[in-house]
Amino acid sequence: MKQVLWFFKWTLKAAIFFTLFAFALNNQHDATVRFFFGQQWTAPLVLVVLSAFAVGLFIGVLGMVPRWWQHRRAAALARRTAQAPVLPSEKAAPTQPPYGI
Repeated sequence: MKQVLWFFKWTLKAAIFFTLFAFALNNQHDATVRFFFGQQWTAPLVLVVLSAFAVGLFIGVLGMVPRWWQHRRAAALARRTAQAPVLPSEKAAPTQPPYGI
């Protein structure tokens, strides 16, 4: 079963790679990206698409960083409070007797 899943995983990776490779080969003509103030960039279409994907990925990661820092701080605080030793004088006396008594 483990070998079947391994083979399936590598077959899927190969299919994705060859699909993207065929996409790159079929889109080699030049595309012009026009910016503001008359600036323009001419490059193969596959590079334009790859650049747009990379910029979107970068913006997504930047949008995720503040929440990631917040979760890291909360996890560190929880770890510190969980490891803090409880002194015998800080233990509260039970308000009810144990069960069965």
